[in-house]
Amino acid sequence: MNKKLIKGIALSIMLASSLAGVATAVAAPSKQEVMIAEAATTYSENVKIQTKLKRWGYYSGAVDGIYGNQTRKAVRYFQSKNGLAVDGIVGPKTAAAMGITLSGSKGASASTSSSDLNLLARCVYAEARGEPYTGQVAVAAVVLNRVKNSAFPNTISGVIYQPWAFTAVNDGQINLTPNSTAYKAAQDALNGWDPTYGCLYYYNPATATSSWIWSRKTVVTIGKHVFAL
Repeated sequence: MNKKLIKGIALSIMLASSLAGVATAVAAPSKQEVMIAEAATTYSENVKIQTKLKRWGYYSGAVDGIYGNQTRKAVRYFQSKNGLAVDGIVGPKTAAAMGITLSGSKGASASTSSSDLNLLARCVYAEARGEPYTGQVAVAAVVLNRVKNSAFPNTISGVIYQPWAFTAVNDGQINLTPNSTAYKAAQDALNGWDPTYGCLYYYNPATATSSWIWSRKTVVTIGKHVFAL
C-alpha cells in the first residue's frame, strides 16, 4: 500500500472521528436537561413503565416509581430494541410503544416553567435529601400550598425566598445541584400529589428551635419531618 493511500485513509478516519465527536457533543443533553425531561412523567406513570419493562425482561430493579439510573438504562435498552430514539426518556413515541398514555402536566399549572421546577427541586434536595420519597414530595407540596394561600407570596420563588422561611436558603444549600429524585418529587407535587393534606409548615422535632412551630396543628409525620397547619 503506497504512502499517499495510507495518509488518505488516516485522514478519513481522523475526520470521521472528529465529526462523530461533534455530533455527540451536540446531541448529548446536559445533566439538568435529562433530569427535567425525566421529571415529565409522574410517580404512577413510572410504576407502569417499570412494571411493563420488568414483565418484558428489560428491567430487574424494584418497582418503586422513581425514575433512577437503572430505569433509564432499561428504557434505553427497550428503545434500542424497538427502533426508537435512544435517549432514556419516555416521551410520546416511547410511551406509545409501551402502551402507556402520559398525563403530561395534568394537575400542574400551565404556567409552571422549567425554572420553577428547577427551583422547587433545589428546595426539595436542600431541605429533604435523605428523607423518604414521600417526604420529599411533601416538602414540595408545602411550598405549593403556600403559593395558594393568601398569607404567603403567590409564586414558587416568592415562597422559597421569603425571608427566614427555609433554612436551606439561609445557609446556602438552596444552591446545591438537585438529583433526579428531587426533580421527580417536585414534579409529582406539581401534578397534584400532596402527602401533607394541605399543610403549610414542616419541621424536624430534633432540631427545631422555634417554640411557635410547636403550637401548630400536627397532621402527619413523614420520616424526620412533622407536617402541620
